[in-house]
Order: sequence, then structure tokens, then C-alpha cells
Amino acid sequence: MREEGKIRIFLLDDHEVVRRGVRDLLASEPDMEVVGEAGTAADALTRITATRPDVAVLDIRLPDRSGVEVCREIRSHDEKIHCMMLTSYADDEALFDAIIAGASGYVLKDIRGSELLAAVRDVAAGRSLLDPVATARVLERLRGGAAAKPDARLASLTEQEHRILLLIGEGLTNRAIGERLHLAEKTIKNYVSSLLSKLGMERRSQAAAYVARLQAEKH
Repeated sequence: MREEGKIRIFLLDDHEVVRRGVRDLLASEPDMEVVGEAGTAADALTRITATRPDVAVLDIRLPDRSGVEVCREIRSHDEKIHCMMLTSYADDEALFDAIIAGASGYVLKDIRGSELLAAVRDVAAGRSLLDPVATARVLERLRGGAAAKPDARLASLTEQEHRILLLIGEGLTNRAIGERLHLAEKTIKNYVSSLLSKLGMERRSQAAAYVARLQAEKH
């Protein structure tokens, strides 16, 4: 049963001791409720579907799949669930993947307890914890820095069009993109039409596939 006013949280970490520590920290807060936990990606995806949390706190390195893959799958099925990556490693590659997958936050496990609580509250409220500098690096890579042969079409996009292209890659609707960027849905529609035209595409599904291909090229 859902308790009104409480932030519903799901935890995914393959280390039980870590999971228990985070669970106890979160559960001690009057405005938070841990609704489920898992040690593998497979278990997490099944249980998250059943529990429908507000925030999924995901470890990146897991025995079966990456937490980033879990984030991508969660967001593709239900964009109301916000994902926060919790990891031991400051890894630019993982950060890049997390941003592309639609994560709202990326924090290290050495974070202070009070900071983790604040981070969960921010993510639940729809705010992004991602460092603007890190996001700028992702935009730079999308311009072609990570690919062997940079695509000249990307250079014609504005900063805002780059951001919207990223969000299309996450599978977000125009309305959801508008909410993320605090812009009207009609404004987003105009941006999408413009960027599709510059990329020589007719459908947003083509743009989403294009982002996925750019992401694959960096590996």
C-alpha cells in the first residue's frame, strides 16, 4: 500500500552490507520508504515493475548486467521513475552512459549520509544532480569527439537541440522533454522539427536510433 507523501525508493546493489546500510539510512527518514531491493539486475527489473518506486538507486557494476542498462530499461518503460547511480568509481565512461540512459544523478559511495538523503529528495522532485560540466562533455562527444569520423551534421545543431537529441535518445516524449527543460511542449515540437531537418531525418525514431549508434561507436 502506498503511503501518501513518502518517497518510494528501490535499491539495487550486489553487496548486501552496502545495501543494508543505505536501506537503514533511508528508512530512518520520515519522508522515505524503501519498497524493495535486489542484488542483481534481473531481480531488480522484475521487482521495480511490481513496486513502481519514485526513485531507483542503482549500483553500476553488477554480476549480470550494468546498472546503466537497468536505468535505460526502467526509463524506457516508465519515465516517471527517476534513477540515481550510486558507484564506487568516478568513471567518465560510466557517467557518459548514465546521462545517455536518462539517469538524474550520479553519486559516489563515499558521499556523506546527509548528502545522499538530499540527493534522493532532489531526484524524487525531478531535479538533476548531474554536473553541467560533465553534461557538456557528453554534448561534446555527441558532436563527434568520440567517433572515428565526426558527423558534420551535429555541428549544425544548437546547444538546446543537442540536449533535446539526447532526451529523444532516452525515449522521452515532447511533453516529458518540455518538463525536463522547463519549456512548453509546442516549443519542444519546434526544436524537434528543426533538429530532424538538420539531420536529414523525418521521424524521431530515426533520431533515437542515431543517438544509440553514436553511443555504440565510442566503445
